[in-house]
Amino acid sequence: MIPYKWRTAKLPFHIIPVLSLLLALAFSGLTQAATPSEAKVAGFASTAYWEAISGGESGRTQSQAREAGQLINVQGEEWRQWRNQWVTPAGAYALGGTLAALLIFYLLVGQNKLDSARTGNTIERWKRFDRAMHWTVATLFIVLAISGLSLLYGKFFLRDALGASLWGNYATLCKLAHNYLGPLFVLGLLLMIVKWMKHNFFNRTDLIWFLQGGGMVGKAHPSAGYMNGGEKAWFWVLTLAGLVVCASGLVMDFPNFGQYRETMQLANLIHGGASLLLIAASFGHIYIGTAGTEGALEGMKTGYVDEAWAKQHHDQWYEEMKKNSR
Repeated sequence: MIPYKWRTAKLPFHIIPVLSLLLALAFSGLTQAATPSEAKVAGFASTAYWEAISGGESGRTQSQAREAGQLINVQGEEWRQWRNQWVTPAGAYALGGTLAALLIFYLLVGQNKLDSARTGNTIERWKRFDRAMHWTVATLFIVLAISGLSLLYGKFFLRDALGASLWGNYATLCKLAHNYLGPLFVLGLLLMIVKWMKHNFFNRTDLIWFLQGGGMVGKAHPSAGYMNGGEKAWFWVLTLAGLVVCASGLVMDFPNFGQYRETMQLANLIHGGASLLLIAASFGHIYIGTAGTEGALEGMKTGYVDEAWAKQHHDQWYEEMKKNSR
């Protein structure tokens, strides 16, 4: 005889449907518990979700930074179009056109020579501090111009000429130089504006100077004070365009102040456009101060100019200096 406890127990027939129902309910509950998570994942992968994200719709995130909930910057494509189709080609035309015009002018007219021989007597025109300030700002301007133009146009020819690796290193160097030297240029420019503004207000003499072409064409040598009309025009171009360049550059240089991406993009377009115009204008200033006018560079190099030069180009200032020296 097999003991009772080892006998195979048989469930009553009416219990089987009840157990089947309980098992079905249990599996149904597990399925329903997983549904929200599965639906969430499925939502992330859906076409409607990505269409909303691509349209600029924002969500919620644990980050407290501005625009952290917006995964895609939809204004970025518009900025790219403005930069590549308008600012970049317009700047190239401005720079190339200015250089071509100056070259043609030099070939046709030549250097503005002194009418009389040098006297050997010199007059101090620029103090040492003025010259140090000028060359500091000028050096920073040149470095920033080269680095900025390299970043804007280098991809069209430097990348192929240097190779991908060397171009990448050079571009990084340009970016670092631009970012770190930019604020120094801002300080130098502000100091220059404050120091020289008193000499650069226009008057009637400057109007006549412009009407006579600044003495660059023909035999006439219009009167001028300490600064002539052309120098004053350059000062105000540098002041106005320079301040725009500096302000827009600082917006991009210090993103830690919480600027919106759209603000940064607008600053980039303004910075690029104003910088290209300023560089094109600087070509004229550099030309007149070097190859365009005999003796002009000497004053900023040594601080002194010959009396013949002073009398020909800045006669009112020359007469004032001679009067004060008596």
